[in-house]
Parts: sequence; C-alpha cells; structure tokens
Amino acid sequence: MTLLELSDFVKKFEDTFEVTAAAPVAVAAAAPGGAAPAEAAEEQSEFDVILESAGEKKIGVIKVVREVVSGLGLKEAKDLVDGAPKPLLEKVAKEAAEEAKTKLEAAGATVTVK
Repeated sequence: MTLLELSDFVKKFEDTFEVTAAAPVAVAAAAPGGAAPAEAAEEQSEFDVILESAGEKKIGVIKVVREVVSGLGLKEAKDLVDGAPKPLLEKVAKEAAEEAKTKLEAAGATVTVK
C-alpha cells in the first residue's frame, strides 16, 4: 500500500465509523500527569512512619517501637530497629503518625513521616 492509498483508507475509515485518527491519548496522558501531584498533596490522608535510625538509646527506641507497633515481640522490634531505615507504620491517620513520631523522637530515634 502506498502512502496515498493509506491516506485515503484512513479518511474513509474515519467517515464510516465516525472516529478520528488523531492521537489524543498523548495529550490526555500529559494533562493528568501534571495535575496529579498537586491533588495528591492536597488529599493525602494516610501517612507512613519510617524509622531512619535508632540513635544512641537503642533500648529505649525498641521499647517505644513495641508500644507503637501492635503485636510485636522483643525480637521483632529489635530486628526492626537494627534494620533501619524501615517503615514502622503504613497508611495511618495523620494524628497517629504524628503521635508515633513524637514518641520515637523522644526516645532518641530519627523518624520521617511521608
């Protein structure tokens, strides 16, 4: 098929099925991509608490980790603290994330909330 034949075919196809051969997908994909980060920042209701480092007082941090993360034994809490940086809490409310961060920082840990 030559280029002219292909062009005629596309025109007939567009007329028959009432569609366009334009590529609006590329334009549509670019527009939401630019708006998505702004929407995500405004609507964020779930946060992750990440233990960056235990600091000098590792035993105190282990105790607070056991208090903050429910269902952890001593060994699991120690492994979590030793393996920092690790997420401690995932998809929690802002208040719970801030409370956990405050307790962990008071014990000497370095914590980030994302």
